[in-house]
Amino acid sequence: MLEHYFDIPSTLEQLRSCDVGAHIDGFADHLRERGYSRWTACKYLHASAHLLRFLRHENVALEFLEDKTLGKFRQHLHHCDCRRPNGGVGKDARNGVSVFYDYLRGVGAIRAIAEDEIKPIPPPLVQSFCHWLRQHCGAAESTLRLYSRGATQLVGTLGDEPGQYDAETLRAFVLDRSRQSGKGATQALITSVRSFLRYLATEGKCSATLEKAIPSPAGWRLSSLPRYLSDAELKRTINACDVDTQQGIRDHAILLLLARLGLRASDVASLRFFDFDWQDATVVVSGKTRRQERLPLPQEVGDAVLRYLEQRPLRLDDDQVFLRLTAPRQPLSSGGVSTIARRAMRRAKLSTPRGSHVLRHTAATQLLRQGVSLDAIRTLLRHRSVDMTATYAKVDLELLQQVAQPWPEVLRCS
Repeated sequence: MLEHYFDIPSTLEQLRSCDVGAHIDGFADHLRERGYSRWTACKYLHASAHLLRFLRHENVALEFLEDKTLGKFRQHLHHCDCRRPNGGVGKDARNGVSVFYDYLRGVGAIRAIAEDEIKPIPPPLVQSFCHWLRQHCGAAESTLRLYSRGATQLVGTLGDEPGQYDAETLRAFVLDRSRQSGKGATQALITSVRSFLRYLATEGKCSATLEKAIPSPAGWRLSSLPRYLSDAELKRTINACDVDTQQGIRDHAILLLLARLGLRASDVASLRFFDFDWQDATVVVSGKTRRQERLPLPQEVGDAVLRYLEQRPLRLDDDQVFLRLTAPRQPLSSGGVSTIARRAMRRAKLSTPRGSHVLRHTAATQLLRQGVSLDAIRTLLRHRSVDMTATYAKVDLELLQQVAQPWPEVLRCS
């Protein structure tokens, strides 16, 4: 209710003066539940009331509020001569009406935007492909977006009759797209197109051999070294967190999960309370294909997570472990976890700060140097094949120098 933020009767009356002013009370509760500060909430409430009065002046019903009208209101803010209590005309007012707009959509106060107004609908063939990936392969949403993009491009170019696809047209499509993209984007396209063709073959809509017609970009398997941090760099990165602050405690726990267990950013972001078994000192991690694995929880990591949980912001409607510290206090995304790792490396003054995945490589590299077998490392990293883990065998240069044999010509010269 508004009384949580305001106690002056005239202010309360002003904020509720619109015909739809009842939504202001609900918005006040919404801001409080999501942990907005009192100062920010007051600004947002004034800006929202300002918007409602603007709609009344423009004869626009609240249910027909849309992005175009919001843009017109933002233009109004630039030369607004309304009274000061409207929440100003700067960044707070613009942010406030955006949050209010999302709230109104959430409670159904404005008309639902049709799906085709938000983004184009994929062709039916691609929609069924995504359903197959989700139901039978357990693909994550990020994978669905990536594969859907490549399949949509293919259908848009070659048509929606898979029975007419042939090796020549498929190769021409991939080669044409590769000239417009970098190596990474080309490889992503090839992966998605091959998966799409496998699905079509499974459904009997095209030949099962078409997948093999897709060319691969030039490259040498396992030719590159995985990037990792040295022991000193890793220590500086973890110690860069100020564990006397709420943010430092959270970031310290996240970095230890990444560096000690080799988790992906998405693994950390999706952790929930029930994933931790404190009695057995284990944690259940769901991988990219939703396959669950139970991993040991080292003492150092468990202590860091427990310390974070003791001061974690309270959210009764969400059981994800790691939350944002600023309002709205939503669960961290995988991108947010990567940003935390990158900022920690920047504070540690590393020459080339990287994302969270370098900590996964670092965990594997350290285990290898401690004598852990590749098969055990594969289990920890949850690789499907030991070949994926084999690349780490090249990072122990000191061991490689000991087992490397000199060239015969060198032996004869000596």
